[in-house]
Amino acid sequence: MSNNLGTLDYVVFFTYFILVSSYGYWVYMRKKKATVSASHDYFLAEGSLTWWAIGASLIASNISAEQFIGMSGEGFFVGVAVAAYEWIAAVALIIVAVWFIPIYLKNKIYTMPQFLETRYNKSVSLIMAVFWLFLYVIVNLTSILYLGALAIDTLLGGGYLHVIMIILLIMALLIGLGGMKVIGYTDVIQVAVLIIGGFATVYMALQIVDQRINGAAVGSAIAGFKSLMNEAPGHFKLMLDKPAVTTTTLSMPENLDVQKYVVLPGLAMYFAGQWIVNLNYWGCNQYITQRALGADLRTARTGILFAGFLKLFMPIIVMLPGIAAYVLHSKGQLPGFNGVKDGAYSAILGFLPVGLKGLAVAALTAAIVASLAGKVNSISTIYTLDIYKKYIKSDASEIQMVRTGRWAIIIAMLIALAFTWTDALGIGGEGGFTFIQKYTGFISPGVFAMFLLGMFWKRTTGTAALVGVVLGFVLAIFFNSYAVELFGKETWMYTAFTYEKMEKGVVHTITEIPFLINMGWSFVITILVMIAISLAGPKENPRAFAIDKSMFKVDPRTLILIVVTLLLITAIYVRFW
Repeated sequence: MSNNLGTLDYVVFFTYFILVSSYGYWVYMRKKKATVSASHDYFLAEGSLTWWAIGASLIASNISAEQFIGMSGEGFFVGVAVAAYEWIAAVALIIVAVWFIPIYLKNKIYTMPQFLETRYNKSVSLIMAVFWLFLYVIVNLTSILYLGALAIDTLLGGGYLHVIMIILLIMALLIGLGGMKVIGYTDVIQVAVLIIGGFATVYMALQIVDQRINGAAVGSAIAGFKSLMNEAPGHFKLMLDKPAVTTTTLSMPENLDVQKYVVLPGLAMYFAGQWIVNLNYWGCNQYITQRALGADLRTARTGILFAGFLKLFMPIIVMLPGIAAYVLHSKGQLPGFNGVKDGAYSAILGFLPVGLKGLAVAALTAAIVASLAGKVNSISTIYTLDIYKKYIKSDASEIQMVRTGRWAIIIAMLIALAFTWTDALGIGGEGGFTFIQKYTGFISPGVFAMFLLGMFWKRTTGTAALVGVVLGFVLAIFFNSYAVELFGKETWMYTAFTYEKMEKGVVHTITEIPFLINMGWSFVITILVMIAISLAGPKENPRAFAIDKSMFKVDPRTLILIVVTLLLITAIYVRFW
């Protein structure tokens, strides 16, 4: 089946584009008339985002090409186990809403580097501000842009990759330059398109599975889902079994179980790795927390919990199409698909009827543009408030800060475009979702340890924080690259796997430890070292935050949202364990 879009697809897509652009312009014009602090309004939309806008914006910023393309690809490769990232995220959002956000809001924290300066010192703040800028631009922004452009290019039949990159950046630029309020409220439309288009894609994909596998004249989504479970029972296990460790290299394709376990190491990943990934991402990440930092506590909490509730349904949208692609491909019913996992979502979209395909592309584009706009706004905020204002022009006016923030957005986009133009980082070789999780994981253990102890242990010192963030990074590199050579393949600490893997058409022999286990050991060692250093310091730390237990009390509405979310997660894990 041709991947080219029909006339109706373009009509649907451009209707979405005009709707978002018009609404964003209307919000921007209303914002211009408001009498609020220019910089805080631009960067934080201070006090103007409702709980539903905060929740929608969190999801729109989070669900992007890495989920639609990358997680769908992992669904094709591994199955439902990859949904642990989404379902554990819902629990992480509860923790952030109840325990993290009250500390930020009570201490009037607007950026994550500001938190570090207030709690520790300027050195820690500056180091992390630079770290985050590199991470957001070089890893996150580039991967979102590359994976998104690649998916849309595939749907158009190929040959338009660089043009699509530029178009996506221009769309994100138009929204991003309007500031957080424009981003927040346009994200409501983006999420609506994302969810409607995503569920429509899943529904049709399941119908196609029923038609192709069972020979049904009119496909049934329920029958299609049952066929997926029957044809690929291994893809519906949340816990992957640990492969037998061998002393010889496992050749392709016999090493697939090992490759899957390296990405998602069964129960072991829940001891630390999954929690570090999610709590660091949702609770210590400017890109995410920025949406709630300008609101009051009740609004911020409700918005975050609303995002957690929506998170429960995201795997249906982004993971099931990948499993459908796996089943169809294994039965020879996906012509033109080469089996590369990051192409699974695009292969499924190619089967959709005219009109619905345009809606699916609009959903994908909405996710990409919303994430790009949110990411560059966070880049702009950190650069302007934590570097430009503090170290370059301390007397900058409100107008100068907003202007600087806008230039930061433009420059960040140009840098990202330069890196994605030739896929200089090799995003396409490793699988987009794994690429992001793995390389973000190099700094996550140290950063999360620094934030966690900084919030809840008053004796944590600035020296401990500085050592912690550097040590966490060094340990992550060590476990990823050198631990096997130093300790051997098997020790009391871990098990390494040796296997063959194809990257960009070349077969390589790889020996590695699952990166989620690497993160766990890096985090534990970093925490212990930070505690030891802090115990050697003063017993009273004047920079420690005052914590009042009343800060963490929740009202009945919040409690109901928490209980409902936890019950649903429990039911999911009981069903797919």
